[in-house]
Amino acid sequence: QVQVVESGGGLVQAGESLRLSCVVSGSILSINAMSWYRQAPGKQRELVARISSGRGGRTIYTDSVKDRFTASRDSARNTAYLQMNSLKLEDTAVYYCAADLEAVGVPRDDYWGQGTQVTVSS
Repeated sequence: QVQVVESGGGLVQAGESLRLSCVVSGSILSINAMSWYRQAPGKQRELVARISSGRGGRTIYTDSVKDRFTASRDSARNTAYLQMNSLKLEDTAVYYCAADLEAVGVPRDDYWGQGTQVTVSS
């Protein structure tokens, strides 16, 4: 089975930083991309960042975070990170990791973690 587990969320004050981690485990054959999404109360889920694999791959960010957040990936460890600096109240959301992967016995798809809560207070 595939497991995707996020960690690192918590309660912080505006202007502070957090680093989220996402670890993918299982009989993984390949990971094509790893992404971070978030969903704020009363809002639809939105893409925060995505890292594509292989030659020509690149990292993209939603405009509201691209000057403050940095996504990274350790391919050898099947781990992704989201460094979040200068956090704002509007960054409050549940943050999800999604891995576009192929594994033994399952179809290629986005596999999601359970989410980790990030709450930013004034």
